[in-house]
Order: sequence, then structure tokens, then C-alpha cells
Amino acid sequence: LLVTSFCKAAKMAAAVAESIAPRYSHMLAPLELRCGLTLANRVIMGSMHTGLEEAHNGSLHKMAAFYEARAKGGCGLIVTGGIAPSREGWVSPFAAKLTTQSEVEPHREVTAAVHQYDSKILMQILHSGRYGYHPLNVAPSPIKAPIGWFTPRALSSADVSRTIDDYARSATLAKDAGYDGVEIMGSEGYLINQFIASRTNKRTDEWGGSFENRSRFATEIVKRTRAAVGDDFAIMFRLSMLDLVEGGSSWEETVMLAKALEDEGVDIINTGIGWHEARIPTIATSVPRGAFSWVTRKLKEEGVLLHTPLCTTNRINLPETAESILRQGDADLISMARPFLADPEIVNKAADGREEEINVCIGCNQACLDHTFKMMTASCLVNPLSGYETELKLEPVAPENKIKVAVVGGGCAGLAASCAAAERGHDVTLFEASQEIGGQFNFAKVVPGKEEFHETIKYFNSRLVLSGVDLKLNTTVTAEELIAGGYDRVVVATGVTPRVPNIPGIDHSKVMLYSDVLGGAPVHGKSVAVIGAGGIGFDVAEYLTHDTSHAATSLDTTAFMKEWGVDMSNTTRGGLLEPVDSLPAREVFLLQRKKGALGTGLGKTTGWIHRATLRKKAVKMLSGVEYVKVDDAGLHIKVHPKKSGPAIEQILDVDHVVVCAGQESVTGIMEPLKSAGVPAFEIGGAEHAGELDAKRAIDQGTRLAAVIETAEAGAVFNQPIPFAADFVRNARKWSGRNYS
Repeated sequence: LLVTSFCKAAKMAAAVAESIAPRYSHMLAPLELRCGLTLANRVIMGSMHTGLEEAHNGSLHKMAAFYEARAKGGCGLIVTGGIAPSREGWVSPFAAKLTTQSEVEPHREVTAAVHQYDSKILMQILHSGRYGYHPLNVAPSPIKAPIGWFTPRALSSADVSRTIDDYARSATLAKDAGYDGVEIMGSEGYLINQFIASRTNKRTDEWGGSFENRSRFATEIVKRTRAAVGDDFAIMFRLSMLDLVEGGSSWEETVMLAKALEDEGVDIINTGIGWHEARIPTIATSVPRGAFSWVTRKLKEEGVLLHTPLCTTNRINLPETAESILRQGDADLISMARPFLADPEIVNKAADGREEEINVCIGCNQACLDHTFKMMTASCLVNPLSGYETELKLEPVAPENKIKVAVVGGGCAGLAASCAAAERGHDVTLFEASQEIGGQFNFAKVVPGKEEFHETIKYFNSRLVLSGVDLKLNTTVTAEELIAGGYDRVVVATGVTPRVPNIPGIDHSKVMLYSDVLGGAPVHGKSVAVIGAGGIGFDVAEYLTHDTSHAATSLDTTAFMKEWGVDMSNTTRGGLLEPVDSLPAREVFLLQRKKGALGTGLGKTTGWIHRATLRKKAVKMLSGVEYVKVDDAGLHIKVHPKKSGPAIEQILDVDHVVVCAGQESVTGIMEPLKSAGVPAFEIGGAEHAGELDAKRAIDQGTRLAAVIETAEAGAVFNQPIPFAADFVRNARKWSGRNYS
């Protein structure tokens, strides 16, 4: 009977899909859950911590505004960031929790905001277990996490039962707050996952040992939660289907648990991929689009779930990808988290046929996950409005306040300022000296694993047209022309130029700048030394080691899984195989002046991937390097030991030396403008060179545009740094520790 009902429901859903625009007929089809809840479409905004979950002065107004924008943008089902069911379950001290009736009221503003639209919202219940960054953390066994700070206290049998009740109580409070359901976080290496896997569960009581015992914690949570909330409240369970760690679950165990969860009353099973401590990329930009949907499909094909839809996730950032996954039957629902940071309206734009207007998530993690680990509000590199809906608004300017604006430079900063100012109603002209917009992004987009950067340039091209910016390419404008042009405001976004270090022989024919290499200049020979190991140095090293006879693994799922050692048959426990490294196209030396490990300044959540990638390509990384000279013999260096002792002289017999030694701001037109009394502003690299920072550039341009008609000349507008983030940053600086 259940099979018949499920088949009938599937046929009805297919019939509805045919009545929708065929391009996204599967993605936009509604879905009725077993609990009676109907979703408007198959798109879920997956859970991610934003920093808005913690009430400010007893209010969740910012969180409400954040999710309201996504509901308004067409998302069918939203899942909040993780909310702890107890203090022990905190991800960090004083993190969000829902444990008492007094904490319910602020959440009602969140649910009411979402329910203004045809959207539903679940609250995620997340117990961090041994991942908690606080001394109260607990786990099934007292085993410290590789990425943790504290050894957890092992839960007693009574503690386990109490913790299960904590989940049920939190779900009951969520229902009272107006949520349509809860997602129980059972993956990514958090507490439930810690009970399920023998890697972290060494217990000998009824909660450990056999798989039946280890999985009892998960099924009992669902059982007691369902009993507490009734049958008309949705329960989604995030099940780890591919642990990617030693001692993880076997596929047979995953299938058995999925069936047991259905029997206990879950409405949706969401796919979890990898523990946080896994050393395999799962969501970064170097991961192919939709790379893990095969895992969800494998569970569907088992045929054990009779009436529980499956949701797939990870690196699905475009409606085309989502539709393709649903059409080929990999899953019933699609989860996208970061893409809703990049563009809250992604669903509506797809439904309206406005795909070219979608601001695509590039998977960089720089303003979302990296911010979370820095105790900052999660935002988005390509959309700085995200997370700041109540503070940073691009409101239409009154007609009497409309001004004439010139923006000089079509890189990220200039593009953001131009579009935002024009969208508000100002008359904007953008001058770009080259034949295309994008600035330094045009270098980044050619690096293997950063192909997504093409999408941002495509988006800005569309946005320039829609906002009415007068774009003048191949135009080098002078200060005199700007002064004569009668502009009310001039935005100097002229960017940077590579810094050339003072090294004897730096003008040798072997020497190239990073802008030459990434700009397409031929690199002959098979051996290259890269001077500078910042973000650009790492990018250049990846570019030079890539064998161009085949596509980058970021564009080939099978090759990616082979490179990182993922078992696509999922027959090994944890889904791990021995990685297979490909031969590098060249021998590369990556050098830095300062002593210590290379790449410590890279992104918190992606730096390890870049370091691992270069190790796979046998890149030789040297620190404490003194550059002596460049001549026909190669690059002469002295390598200073990390502690004490004499430097070791070497000659690197290389065909080329590529300079990635920083940048210098290009600001030549600023002083004449100031002298002429023209209100001018510097943004992006022109304001501060340092490491190339598109996040800061786009944010500065947007924030300036929001107030440009009243801004004081020369003012710089940066994203505010919360007290907690500033404290953490200074503590790391004082202690000399880097936790990346």
C-alpha cells in the first residue's frame, strides 16, 4: 500500500511538473511531505551558521530580515543555522540555543517573516559534541577532535537519555515558535555522527559496540522527537552518507540507518558529506558542481525508502545544475546554502527566465565560512548585502539628490560601486582602460579550480546593462578630463600593479610577473621558481603545475574523486581510497622571505586545500629565503634555517622566475582631483594594495555607493568588525597561533 501511494504521489508530482515552464519543471514542482506540509518547490536553503542566530538585545530581528529576503526570493524551504539543544551542545560559548520557553519569543519574528511568502522554515537542532569550542563539550567517548580545543567528557548512560530528551524539548519549543519543523543534524562529525561511527564511539554499553547500539542514539532522538511534536510537524534528518574519515560508517550501515529513520517518522533525509575533520574538499570552489549527488542517487537506488524524499547537497550553485540532478533522478530535493548568500532571488530569477541576472556563488568561503570561524557575521564576497539586510541598503535616491558620478577602473571595486550607485538612481559613467571588465578577477579565473570566477564577471556585465551604467572600455581617462566633465563625485578604483622587488638581475629575460603568466604569456621550459607565497603565489604555482592536456579536476567529478581518494562505489568504510596524484606539468619552487610554514595567511577553510594540492603536485616550498640575484644560471638564493645557524646558499636552475611579491596601488589621478576640489574616493586596491582582496573591494564599493551623495570626500567605508571578532583576531596575533 505504501509503495502504491508513493508511486501515485510521484506521478502526480510529474504531472504538476509538466505544467511548469519546462526549463526548470522538476526544480519548481511542489512536494507534499508525509506530515502534510507542502513545499512550493524542490529548493532548500541548507543550514549554515551566519552569526545572526545569537539574539542581540533579546532580538533576532537581523536573522528575521536575512531569512525573509530568501523567502521572498522564492526558496521553498529554509533551514536555520544550528541551534543547540543544551549548553553542552554549544558550538562555542554563548552560541545560539533553544532550551527554555523564554527563548521562544525572538524566534517568532523569524518564522513570521518567512511565512509572509510561500516558503517554509525548519530550525536545525545541532549538538556539537566533541566539536564544541568550550570546556563543557561532551561525546560518546573522551576522544579529542583533531580540530578541537578540548577533550570531551564522556556521557554517562543517564546523560545520553537526558540529551535525547533535550532534542525533543528543543523541537517542541521550535514548534511553539512557529517553525514548520526541525532538521536534526546527524552528519558532518557532530554528536549524533560521533555516536554512529566506531571512530569516535568506544562505548561498551547499550549505546556502543554493535552498529545497532551505535545507531540507537540517532533513532531514539527521532522517536522521542516525533512523539513530542506530533505527526503534523516536519522532521528532516541530515544523514552522513559519506564520512570521508577512517573508522566511518560502511554503506550497508548507512542504508540500514536510513530505513530505520524512515520507520521512526522522518519526513526528509538530507545528505551529509564528510566530517569537518576530513581532509577532502567537499564544498570549496575546486570541487566540481554537484560532485556528490551520486551518493544520494546510490541511496535512492537501494529502494529501501518507501515514502521519504531524499535531498542532495554540496556545490550546487546554479538552477541548471539543480534541474539536471533532479531530472536524472539523483534526488527529490536540492539543498543550496551559500548560493542564497550570493543571491537571495536565485529561485525567482530562474523561474522568470532571468538566469543572466543571478549572482552566482563562486565557492570561495572567504566571507561566509571564514567569517564564521573569525566570529564575524557571515556574508558573501560577491554580495556584501548578505547578512547586513537591516544595515546596508541600496535605497532609491530622491530625484533632487541625484548626482553625476565617474568611476575609474572596471575591476571588482569599480564594478560594485558603479552598479550599486546606478541602481539607486545616480548617473554613472565607468571608465576602463582595457578591453574588458573584471580587473584582477581575469587573472584568478584562469587558475585551475577557480573557473567559477567567470560567473562573477558575467554577472557584472549583465548588471551594468540593467542598471544603466555608461561603460567606456579601452578608455584611459585623465584627471583633467574628469575635472572638465563636471562630475559631482569621482570614485578612483584604478587597482594595483605588481610590485617588483629590488633584486640584482630582476630585469633578466628569465623573469616574468604574475600578471604576464596569468595573462596568457607563454611559459617555456619545465622548471620555474615563484617568488612570493601569498595567495597569488599559490595560484601561480597551481596554474604552472596543471597539465593543460586534460581538464582541471574541478571540472571532472571522476578525476576529482580519484585525485582525493574518494571511493565512488562506496564499498570501503568511510568511502576512502588511496589518492592518485597526477604528474605536474612543471617542477615548481614556491619561495617566501619569512620563516615558517607557507600559506598560513590563506583562507581559514580553504588554505589547507591549496597547500595539499601543491604537495600533490610535488611543489617544493621553501621559507626563510633571501634572494641574491638572477642570472643565466638561474635564481641564486640563501635559505635561512627556522631557528639558528648559517644560511644555505643554493642556485635554482630554473627556466623562469615568476614574481608574486605583492602589489602597489595605482593612484595617480587622486591628487589632481583633490587639488581641484572634486570630491573623490579611493576603493579596492587603489585604497589599499596588500594581498588582492576582492571581498574588501566589492564591499567598499557597495558601501560607498549606498551613501555616495552625502559621503565626505576621501572617506573609506569598510565592513564593521564585531568586538568578538576583533578580540579573537588580536588574541591570535598576541599568541602567535594560526588556527587555519
